[in-house]
Amino acid sequence: MISTSLIILLSLLGASALVLAVYYLYFFSKLKNINSVQGSSNNLPPVSVVISARNEKKNLEEFLPLILNQDYPNFEVIVVNDWSFDGTSELIEKFAKEHNHLKLVKIEVDERFKRGKKFALTMGIKAAKNERLLFTDADCFPKSTNWISAMMQANEGENDIILGNAPLVTKIGPLGALIKYETFHTAIQYLSYAVRGKTYMGVGRNLSYTKTLFFENKGFASHQHILSGDDDLFIQETASSDNVAVCINSNSFMYSAGPKGIRAWIKQKTRHFSTSSLYKGRFKRLLGLYSLAQIVFFFTAALGFILFPQQWYFVASFVLLKWLIQWIVMYKPAMQLDAKSVRFLLPILDIFYSLFLILFGILKVFIKPRTWS
Repeated sequence: MISTSLIILLSLLGASALVLAVYYLYFFSKLKNINSVQGSSNNLPPVSVVISARNEKKNLEEFLPLILNQDYPNFEVIVVNDWSFDGTSELIEKFAKEHNHLKLVKIEVDERFKRGKKFALTMGIKAAKNERLLFTDADCFPKSTNWISAMMQANEGENDIILGNAPLVTKIGPLGALIKYETFHTAIQYLSYAVRGKTYMGVGRNLSYTKTLFFENKGFASHQHILSGDDDLFIQETASSDNVAVCINSNSFMYSAGPKGIRAWIKQKTRHFSTSSLYKGRFKRLLGLYSLAQIVFFFTAALGFILFPQQWYFVASFVLLKWLIQWIVMYKPAMQLDAKSVRFLLPILDIFYSLFLILFGILKVFIKPRTWS
């Protein structure tokens, strides 16, 4: 006979599984229907690539040529030297002698004012001669010489915003696998939500919008005092249900090295989460419900195996059903977004992802938006 306690536990397990299934089938499954093949190359707009750099000489020396040598008919590259002291300016000036479509913008040291990435990006946008802007970071490298064209060809409807994918290159091992899964999970969320008309963020390593959109929104003015937020708070302010395009063409991917250790990863994610308290209410609820359901599901499943070992098959049935639906839905997106390892390690990574949500759910209580003092 099934006890009342087991019925309550299975009800919680079933309810959380149902919530997750709705997210998988309504949101995540939509992404696999997006065409990842390049569209038409006709009427591609002139593009200004904007890169903000502070003491990034080493990365620019290695990766900037990959940007400058893109196979695209009309583009310029603007590197904003945010008062570097490692020879960044000299390096850019050297490159500029060989590439007339490279422009250097210098921000001089001013001890009276603290300035961050948003100020540097604003200076780069003001210096851009083209309406269409495309952003990446100095430590990023494109998968192919067709990065710009793939991003632009995704915008057949001439939308204001184009969201791209930016995978991390991680070391082989447990931490690397978890980082890759979390990055994939973030990507499948913000991209699939955007497809459903609920755009809440982009990734500054691979993001495009128009100059007009930026200035009509008064740039980053509403959150200029917050150190981060150039790729989530800004997108939330300017995105609508019909002005966002999503690009998952593999040629458009922009890569960067992942954190090299657990402390570096926690520091990075803490910085990323620092603006989440400023998200619009509907996005807090959308993201929060998913995370809560994930945590409740595995917490009740663990309790079920511990408290009712003789009825383990009830709990196992829910867990296996969740993983089956999740695997079916995520298989193709994992292939599309360069997260192939997810296909084979899903159960293990899914459990550790829940622990990740718990950890950062606790940390978020103490994380405040980093502001200028």
